[in-house]
Amino acid sequence: MTHPPLDTLTTEAIDPTQADLDLLDTEARLRRMNAEDAKVAAAVEAEVPQIATAVQLAAASLRRGGRLLYLGAGTSGRLGVLDASECPPTFGVAPGRVAGIIAGGPGAMFQAVEGAEDDPLLGAAAVAEADVTDLDTVVGISASGQAPFVLGAIREAKKRGAATVGLATNRPSALESVVDVMIAPVVGPEILAGSTRLKSGTAQKLVLNMISTGAFIEIGKTYGNLMVDVQATNSKLQARALRIVRHVSGASAEDAEQALRESGGSTKVAIVLLHRNLGAEDARRHLEAGGGFLRAALRV
Repeated sequence: MTHPPLDTLTTEAIDPTQADLDLLDTEARLRRMNAEDAKVAAAVEAEVPQIATAVQLAAASLRRGGRLLYLGAGTSGRLGVLDASECPPTFGVAPGRVAGIIAGGPGAMFQAVEGAEDDPLLGAAAVAEADVTDLDTVVGISASGQAPFVLGAIREAKKRGAATVGLATNRPSALESVVDVMIAPVVGPEILAGSTRLKSGTAQKLVLNMISTGAFIEIGKTYGNLMVDVQATNSKLQARALRIVRHVSGASAEDAEQALRESGGSTKVAIVLLHRNLGAEDARRHLEAGGGFLRAALRV
Protein backbone atom coordinates (compact mmCIF):
# COMPACT_ATOMS: atom_id res chain seq x y z
CA MET A 1 0.00 0.00 0.00
CA THR A 2 1.31 3.49 -0.88
CA HIS A 3 1.08 5.86 2.04
CA PRO A 4 0.41 9.60 1.66
CA PRO A 5 3.43 11.90 2.03
CA LEU A 6 3.54 13.83 5.28
CA ASP A 7 2.98 17.21 3.65
CA THR A 8 -0.42 16.08 2.35
CA LEU A 9 -1.75 15.04 5.77
CA THR A 10 -4.53 16.92 7.51
CA THR A 11 -2.43 17.24 10.66
CA GLU A 12 0.27 19.07 8.68
CA ALA A 13 -2.09 21.31 6.70
CA ILE A 14 -1.96 25.09 6.92
CA ASP A 15 -5.42 26.58 7.46
CA PRO A 16 -5.57 29.87 5.50
CA THR A 17 -8.40 31.16 7.69
CA GLN A 18 -5.99 31.33 10.63
CA ALA A 19 -3.35 33.44 8.88
CA ASP A 20 -4.19 36.45 11.05
CA LEU A 21 -3.76 34.55 14.34
CA ASP A 22 -0.85 36.69 15.52
CA LEU A 23 -2.76 39.91 14.73
CA LEU A 24 -5.72 39.17 17.00
CA ASP A 25 -5.99 40.49 20.53
CA THR A 26 -5.60 37.94 23.30
CA GLU A 27 -9.28 37.28 23.93
CA ALA A 28 -10.14 37.02 20.24
CA ARG A 29 -7.27 34.56 19.74
CA LEU A 30 -8.45 32.41 22.61
CA ARG A 31 -12.02 32.42 21.31
CA ARG A 32 -10.67 31.28 17.94
CA MET A 33 -8.84 28.41 19.65
CA ASN A 34 -11.93 27.50 21.62
CA ALA A 35 -14.01 27.41 18.44
CA GLU A 36 -11.52 24.97 16.93
CA ASP A 37 -11.59 22.81 20.06
CA ALA A 38 -15.38 22.64 19.81
CA LYS A 39 -14.96 20.51 16.67
CA VAL A 40 -13.19 17.71 18.53
CA ALA A 41 -16.14 16.03 20.28
CA ALA A 42 -18.06 15.59 17.01
CA ALA A 43 -15.01 14.03 15.35
CA VAL A 44 -14.66 11.57 18.23
CA GLU A 45 -18.39 10.80 18.19
CA ALA A 46 -18.10 9.69 14.56
CA GLU A 47 -15.61 7.01 15.70
CA VAL A 48 -17.69 5.55 18.54
CA PRO A 49 -18.36 2.21 16.74
CA GLN A 50 -14.61 1.67 16.31
CA ILE A 51 -13.91 2.81 19.87
CA ALA A 52 -16.49 0.31 21.12
CA THR A 53 -14.64 -2.50 19.37
CA ALA A 54 -11.38 -1.35 20.96
CA VAL A 55 -13.07 -1.32 24.38
CA GLN A 56 -14.25 -4.89 23.90
CA LEU A 57 -10.77 -6.03 22.85
CA ALA A 58 -9.19 -4.33 25.86
CA ALA A 59 -11.79 -5.74 28.24
CA ALA A 60 -11.23 -9.24 26.87
CA SER A 61 -7.48 -8.87 27.45
CA LEU A 62 -7.90 -7.60 31.00
CA ARG A 63 -10.47 -10.28 31.80
CA ARG A 64 -8.08 -13.09 30.85
CA GLY A 65 -5.09 -11.63 32.68
CA GLY A 66 -3.57 -9.69 29.80
CA ARG A 67 -2.76 -6.01 29.50
CA LEU A 68 -3.83 -2.85 27.74
CA LEU A 69 -0.68 -1.23 26.32
CA TYR A 70 -0.35 2.18 24.71
CA LEU A 71 2.55 3.01 22.37
CA GLY A 72 3.37 6.39 20.91
CA ALA A 73 5.92 9.13 20.35
CA GLY A 74 5.94 12.73 21.58
CA THR A 75 2.55 14.05 22.66
CA SER A 76 0.85 10.81 21.61
CA GLY A 77 3.17 8.75 23.78
CA ARG A 78 2.78 11.09 26.74
CA LEU A 79 -0.99 10.87 26.55
CA GLY A 80 -0.77 7.07 26.64
CA VAL A 81 1.45 7.17 29.73
CA LEU A 82 -0.90 9.67 31.36
CA ASP A 83 -3.99 7.54 30.81
CA ALA A 84 -2.22 4.37 31.96
CA SER A 85 -0.86 5.96 35.13
CA GLU A 86 -4.36 6.91 36.30
CA CYS A 87 -5.77 3.38 36.08
CA PRO A 88 -4.31 1.82 39.28
CA PRO A 89 -5.75 4.40 41.72
CA THR A 90 -9.04 4.73 39.83
CA PHE A 91 -9.78 1.06 39.20
CA GLY A 92 -7.67 -0.77 41.78
CA VAL A 93 -5.58 -2.66 39.23
CA ALA A 94 -1.93 -3.55 39.60
CA PRO A 95 0.57 -1.21 37.94
CA GLY A 96 1.45 -2.62 34.54
CA ARG A 97 -2.01 -3.96 33.70
CA VAL A 98 -2.37 -0.75 31.72
CA ALA A 99 0.97 0.67 30.60
CA GLY A 100 2.24 3.40 28.34
CA ILE A 101 5.40 3.06 26.26
CA ILE A 102 6.90 6.22 24.79
CA ALA A 103 9.54 6.44 22.07
CA GLY A 104 12.80 7.52 23.63
CA GLY A 105 12.04 5.88 26.98
CA PRO A 106 10.75 7.34 30.25
CA GLY A 107 12.89 10.46 29.92
CA ALA A 108 10.91 11.45 26.84
CA MET A 109 7.95 12.21 29.11
CA PHE A 110 9.74 15.37 30.25
CA GLN A 111 12.07 16.28 27.43
CA ALA A 112 11.47 15.81 23.71
CA VAL A 113 13.47 13.03 22.04
CA GLU A 114 12.37 13.92 18.55
CA GLY A 115 14.36 11.38 16.54
CA ALA A 116 13.12 8.45 18.58
CA GLU A 117 9.92 8.14 16.56
CA ASP A 118 11.75 7.61 13.26
CA ASP A 119 13.01 4.05 13.81
CA PRO A 120 10.56 1.13 13.43
CA LEU A 121 13.14 -1.23 14.94
CA LEU A 122 13.00 0.72 18.20
CA GLY A 123 9.24 0.22 18.26
CA ALA A 124 9.61 -3.50 17.67
CA ALA A 125 12.26 -3.67 20.38
CA ALA A 126 9.97 -1.87 22.85
CA VAL A 127 7.26 -4.46 22.22
CA ALA A 128 9.75 -7.30 22.69
CA GLU A 129 11.05 -5.73 25.90
CA ALA A 130 7.48 -5.47 27.20
CA ASP A 131 7.06 -9.20 26.43
CA VAL A 132 3.81 -8.64 24.58
CA THR A 133 1.74 -11.80 24.10
CA ASP A 134 -1.54 -12.90 22.59
CA LEU A 135 -3.23 -11.99 25.88
CA ASP A 136 -2.59 -8.27 25.33
CA THR A 137 -4.26 -5.43 23.46
CA VAL A 138 -1.81 -2.89 22.02
CA VAL A 139 -2.93 0.61 21.00
CA GLY A 140 -0.60 2.48 18.66
CA ILE A 141 -1.06 6.25 18.92
CA SER A 142 0.22 8.60 16.23
CA ALA A 143 -1.42 11.86 15.16
CA SER A 144 -0.16 11.43 11.60
CA GLY A 145 -0.67 7.68 11.61
CA GLN A 146 2.78 7.46 10.05
CA ALA A 147 5.25 7.35 12.97
CA PRO A 148 7.74 4.57 12.17
CA PHE A 149 8.23 3.74 15.88
CA VAL A 150 4.51 3.03 16.21
CA LEU A 151 4.30 1.10 12.95
CA GLY A 152 7.23 -1.10 13.94
CA ALA A 153 5.70 -1.69 17.35
CA ILE A 154 2.31 -2.67 15.94
CA ARG A 155 3.82 -5.07 13.41
CA GLU A 156 5.78 -6.78 16.18
CA ALA A 157 2.71 -6.92 18.42
CA LYS A 158 0.73 -8.59 15.63
CA LYS A 159 3.49 -11.18 15.16
CA ARG A 160 3.10 -12.00 18.84
CA GLY A 161 -0.65 -12.47 18.49
CA ALA A 162 -1.79 -9.35 20.33
CA ALA A 163 -4.96 -7.51 19.38
CA THR A 164 -3.98 -4.20 17.79
CA VAL A 165 -5.72 -0.82 17.67
CA GLY A 166 -4.61 2.32 15.85
CA LEU A 167 -5.41 5.86 16.98
CA ALA A 168 -4.64 8.71 14.56
CA THR A 169 -6.19 12.00 13.49
CA ASN A 170 -5.59 11.41 9.78
CA ARG A 171 -7.30 9.12 7.33
CA PRO A 172 -6.01 7.29 5.37
CA SER A 173 -2.75 6.50 7.13
CA ALA A 174 -0.07 3.85 7.21
CA LEU A 175 -1.28 2.79 10.66
CA GLU A 176 -4.71 1.96 9.29
CA SER A 177 -3.21 -0.73 7.07
CA VAL A 178 -1.55 -2.70 9.90
CA VAL A 179 -4.02 -2.70 12.83
CA ASP A 180 -7.09 -4.80 13.58
CA VAL A 181 -9.18 -1.73 14.51
CA MET A 182 -8.58 1.86 13.39
CA ILE A 183 -9.88 4.90 15.27
CA ALA A 184 -9.40 8.14 13.32
CA PRO A 185 -11.18 11.25 14.59
CA VAL A 186 -10.20 13.72 11.88
CA VAL A 187 -10.28 17.10 13.62
CA GLY A 188 -8.93 19.18 10.73
CA PRO A 189 -5.83 21.38 10.51
CA GLU A 190 -4.47 22.76 13.76
CA ILE A 191 -4.94 26.46 14.48
CA LEU A 192 -1.15 26.54 14.85
CA ALA A 193 -0.23 24.52 11.77
CA GLY A 194 1.27 21.13 12.62
CA SER A 195 1.00 21.52 16.40
CA THR A 196 -0.73 18.22 17.08
CA ARG A 197 -0.61 18.72 20.85
CA LEU A 198 -3.71 20.88 20.26
CA LYS A 199 -6.90 19.42 18.67
CA SER A 200 -5.27 16.13 17.78
CA GLY A 201 -3.97 15.65 21.30
CA THR A 202 -7.36 16.54 22.76
CA ALA A 203 -9.08 14.01 20.50
CA GLN A 204 -6.57 11.32 21.45
CA LYS A 205 -7.11 11.97 25.16
CA LEU A 206 -10.89 11.72 24.75
CA VAL A 207 -10.53 8.38 22.96
CA LEU A 208 -8.10 7.00 25.56
CA ASN A 209 -10.53 8.05 28.31
CA MET A 210 -13.21 6.01 26.55
CA ILE A 211 -11.04 2.93 25.98
CA SER A 212 -9.72 2.58 29.53
CA THR A 213 -12.89 3.62 31.34
CA GLY A 214 -15.09 1.56 29.04
CA ALA A 215 -12.93 -1.54 29.44
CA PHE A 216 -12.89 -1.37 33.23
CA ILE A 217 -16.63 -0.84 33.41
CA GLU A 218 -17.05 -4.00 31.33
CA ILE A 219 -14.98 -6.08 33.76
CA GLY A 220 -16.80 -4.92 36.88
CA LYS A 221 -14.61 -2.15 38.24
CA THR A 222 -17.55 0.21 38.72
CA TYR A 223 -21.04 0.21 40.20
CA GLY A 224 -23.32 2.61 38.38
CA ASN A 225 -21.11 5.65 37.95
CA LEU A 226 -19.06 4.99 41.11
CA MET A 227 -15.42 3.87 41.15
CA VAL A 228 -15.94 1.10 43.68
CA ASP A 229 -12.44 -0.33 43.20
CA VAL A 230 -10.78 2.98 44.05
CA GLN A 231 -7.48 2.63 45.92
CA ALA A 232 -7.71 4.93 48.93
CA THR A 233 -4.05 5.93 48.93
CA ASN A 234 -4.46 9.52 50.14
CA SER A 235 -6.90 11.53 52.24
CA LYS A 236 -8.98 12.62 49.24
CA LEU A 237 -9.43 9.05 48.03
CA GLN A 238 -10.10 7.79 51.55
CA ALA A 239 -12.91 10.32 51.85
CA ARG A 240 -14.21 9.26 48.42
CA ALA A 241 -14.20 5.58 49.42
CA LEU A 242 -16.13 6.43 52.56
CA ARG A 243 -18.70 8.44 50.60
CA ILE A 244 -19.14 5.59 48.13
CA VAL A 245 -19.68 3.01 50.88
CA ARG A 246 -22.22 5.25 52.61
CA HIS A 247 -24.00 6.12 49.36
CA VAL A 248 -24.46 2.51 48.24
CA SER A 249 -25.11 0.90 51.64
CA GLY A 250 -26.95 3.69 53.41
CA ALA A 251 -24.72 3.10 56.44
CA SER A 252 -23.68 5.73 58.96
CA ALA A 253 -20.20 7.23 58.73
CA GLU A 254 -19.13 5.22 61.79
CA ASP A 255 -20.39 1.90 60.39
CA ALA A 256 -18.90 2.60 56.96
CA GLU A 257 -15.51 3.42 58.48
CA GLN A 258 -15.61 0.20 60.50
CA ALA A 259 -16.55 -1.83 57.42
CA LEU A 260 -13.67 -0.32 55.46
CA ARG A 261 -11.25 -1.19 58.26
CA GLU A 262 -12.53 -4.77 58.40
CA SER A 263 -12.30 -5.12 54.63
CA GLY A 264 -8.72 -3.87 54.46
CA GLY A 265 -9.82 -0.75 52.62
CA SER A 266 -11.77 -2.56 49.89
CA THR A 267 -14.80 -0.46 49.05
CA LYS A 268 -16.58 -3.36 47.34
CA VAL A 269 -16.04 -5.77 50.20
CA ALA A 270 -17.16 -3.16 52.72
CA ILE A 271 -20.41 -2.61 50.82
CA VAL A 272 -21.16 -6.36 50.59
CA LEU A 273 -20.26 -6.76 54.27
CA LEU A 274 -22.78 -4.08 55.24
CA HIS A 275 -25.45 -5.15 52.77
CA ARG A 276 -25.46 -8.80 53.81
CA ASN A 277 -24.26 -8.45 57.41
CA LEU A 278 -21.28 -10.73 56.77
CA GLY A 279 -17.71 -10.93 57.98
CA ALA A 280 -15.03 -9.60 55.67
CA GLU A 281 -13.91 -13.01 54.39
CA ASP A 282 -17.46 -14.17 53.70
CA ALA A 283 -18.18 -10.84 51.97
CA ARG A 284 -15.07 -11.30 49.84
CA ARG A 285 -16.15 -14.83 48.85
CA HIS A 286 -19.63 -13.54 48.03
CA LEU A 287 -18.12 -10.88 45.79
CA GLU A 288 -15.92 -13.47 44.05
CA ALA A 289 -19.00 -15.61 43.44
CA GLY A 290 -20.45 -12.63 41.57
CA GLY A 291 -17.39 -12.50 39.32
CA GLY A 292 -16.14 -9.36 41.03
CA PHE A 293 -19.21 -7.37 39.92
CA LEU A 294 -20.68 -5.53 42.91
CA ARG A 295 -24.13 -5.35 41.33
CA ALA A 296 -24.18 -9.14 40.94
CA ALA A 297 -22.93 -9.66 44.49
CA LEU A 298 -25.70 -7.48 45.90
CA ARG A 299 -28.36 -9.19 43.81
CA VAL A 300 -27.57 -12.87 44.50
